[in-house]
Amino acid sequence: MARLVMKFGGTSVADVDRIRNVARHVQREVEAGYDIAVVVSAMSGKTNELVDWCRVASRFYDPREYDAVVAAGEQVTAGLLAIVLQDMGIPARSWQGWQVPILTSDAHGSARIADIDGSAIFKAFEERKEVAVIAGFQGLHQETGRISTLGRGGSDTSAVAIAAAIKAERCDIYTDVDGVYTTDPRIVAKARRLDRVAFEEMLEMASLGAKVLQVRSVELAMVYKVKTFVRSSFDDPLDPKPGTLICDEEDILEQQVVTGIAFSREEAQITLRRVADNPGVAAAIFMPLAEANINVDMIIQVVSDNTVATDITFTVPVVDFERARAILEKAQPQIGYGTLQGASDVVKISAIGVGMRSHPGVAARAFKALAEKGINIRAITTSEIKFSVLIEAAYTELAVRTLHSLYGLDKV
Repeated sequence: MARLVMKFGGTSVADVDRIRNVARHVQREVEAGYDIAVVVSAMSGKTNELVDWCRVASRFYDPREYDAVVAAGEQVTAGLLAIVLQDMGIPARSWQGWQVPILTSDAHGSARIADIDGSAIFKAFEERKEVAVIAGFQGLHQETGRISTLGRGGSDTSAVAIAAAIKAERCDIYTDVDGVYTTDPRIVAKARRLDRVAFEEMLEMASLGAKVLQVRSVELAMVYKVKTFVRSSFDDPLDPKPGTLICDEEDILEQQVVTGIAFSREEAQITLRRVADNPGVAAAIFMPLAEANINVDMIIQVVSDNTVATDITFTVPVVDFERARAILEKAQPQIGYGTLQGASDVVKISAIGVGMRSHPGVAARAFKALAEKGINIRAITTSEIKFSVLIEAAYTELAVRTLHSLYGLDKV
């Protein structure tokens, strides 16, 4: 029998009434003849509450105990959904991550999945025709026997990994939106739902600010060729909309040059002025940041005419801004820069599309259009299928709307 993984996020399971609605979605697929594994998140807001409890308990909490606490939210949801399904006459049982088991690294709070043994789930399908309701976001570090969690959005990763492990026909990710849009509909009223998006495009969109899927889940889907639908749990369970299919580029017949516009307000800019233009200086800047697990994104180096000094600009996550400044100020004698300037009132705007590979001048058109709107570009990065610009945050909506129209994404 064909297998299907269904994943429901926090807003989809926010209370018992919504859990009953989720159960009706599951019932539809059971009646269609699928063996079902359901992966659930914690009820909306519960993980934040559990995290806050840890912080109140201690400023310097043990990350292993933190995982034991925050993993509880998903376990509650899994048990409640199993109860509701049983009440509807559908055989079901809840599974915690360690019971599957989902084996992970020991990086508590941000563990990565190492292996999943799907044999116990197969047995439940074959012998008892049970729906497996699995607590997402969590696993087990086998060597220590400790519960581990996968980081925010980790239930998406759990779902795709389980789909790969049990060789599911597809993985349906249910959220509070009915698919992937060309950009945020709250900013651009004409934003359109996309029928299909290539894995590579979705990976870029997720990493550049689109919050529909966790980046790691898209990576896994691409590696293991797991067809993934993004759908809305708020659709009528008897007549759901198709959502957006995340798939191989070859499965998309007509590909636009630009598929979507993403943006991230979670950026901060750091500029080091009059840095000595010597071998090893870049390492002196970026190695301490890497050792502190601070991710550096856009990097621009400007060499002056005298070739003695240079200016280096780069971006870091805004949550790490002050920490990065402190590290660089401490390392000033080794780096040898003149002044450090920073700004957190910036936003990164990105255009993504696999069609860029075969169309020259895509980014140049954007630079011209933004200039005509009086928007100054502070930094630029490009890759084969995307480009990003760093601009002042005040121009976010204007820039997104300008690029969305420029590439014809307003058109049906």
